[in-house]
Amino acid sequence: MDLLKAWFKRTFSDPQVVLLGLILLVGFLVVIGLGRMLAPVFASIVIAYLLEAVVIRLQRMGMKRLLAVVLVFLLFMAILVFLLFGLVPRLSVQLTQLVQQLPNYIAQGQLLLEQLPQRYPQMVSEEQISRLISNLGDELAGVGQSLLSWSLASAASIIGLLVFLVLVPVLVFFLLKDKAQLIGWITSYLPRERYLVTKVWVEVEAQIANYVRGKVGEIVIVGAVTYITFLALDLQYAALLATLVGFSVLIPYIGAAVVTLPIALVAFFQWGWGWDFGKVMIAYGVIQLLDGNVLVPWLFSEAVNLHPVAIIVAILVFGGLWGFWGVFFAIPLATLVKAVLQAWPRAQEVSEADADEAPADSVTQDPA
Repeated sequence: MDLLKAWFKRTFSDPQVVLLGLILLVGFLVVIGLGRMLAPVFASIVIAYLLEAVVIRLQRMGMKRLLAVVLVFLLFMAILVFLLFGLVPRLSVQLTQLVQQLPNYIAQGQLLLEQLPQRYPQMVSEEQISRLISNLGDELAGVGQSLLSWSLASAASIIGLLVFLVLVPVLVFFLLKDKAQLIGWITSYLPRERYLVTKVWVEVEAQIANYVRGKVGEIVIVGAVTYITFLALDLQYAALLATLVGFSVLIPYIGAAVVTLPIALVAFFQWGWGWDFGKVMIAYGVIQLLDGNVLVPWLFSEAVNLHPVAIIVAILVFGGLWGFWGVFFAIPLATLVKAVLQAWPRAQEVSEADADEAPADSVTQDPA
């Protein structure tokens, strides 16, 4: 208990540490307690953060900020209209077609499973296959019920989605237009002496900017290249599968492996074993190889120096807390945690600071 008291007194005797801790605590409580209500605000901040880089680039070319903001906002609205009226309906149609084909896929899969005991009698028995088919049927029934309940719940939240679509563009415009005033208003409530907070923010901001903008670019490039490739290979549900591949880059080391399964299943049920199936899998492997070895080093000029175990743990923790946004920001949040831990004063640093501030008369006098 004495060690805990000593640590608490040593650490929180510094007002800079208290300020940093309070900011982190307030931010965490706001996201946890008001995350759903403030979801449009958080989404708008992310989008404005992405668009700010384009605005700054236009300003460097000599354009006034207001004009740059208007042009970038119009570009954002054009992309949003394309997504809502171009991409989303296409994905919806392909998803509906895939759901309609599921009974045929299930029947083909069941037939293949029933042939396994005849081909490999020493490895698989008919009883095991019957039990497996029964368990898969139960699982599929549960998945079907979950999809039905999800569709009903999503249908009930259409009004909320419309409100979201109206609020986000408005918030994005004013966040871009009045950025300086908003930042000045927030910082006016902070103490002037906040070097520890500034140190953490400066260290994290560059990597967050690099990660968020690079990750959005990676999603778009990987998704577009995959769609063109699958379209050229005449693979069914090309847009739907390419969208899955694009968003799979959000989860390093895991996303690409997980998305491989639906691609392989669709290709197999379309062509069976053969060269067409092999072409799809080879093309998908080449895309993943180029993404990991060419695209990622090019987009992420400032590498996030985190161990793979730390990245996976961050994805599990923050994804469990905040869903999609938690997965998207898992690596920046892990970088923030790392920066805070590095900036947090250690026992040796505090001891040295105390020694430097010790009064001169406390030094032991020479007995001579």
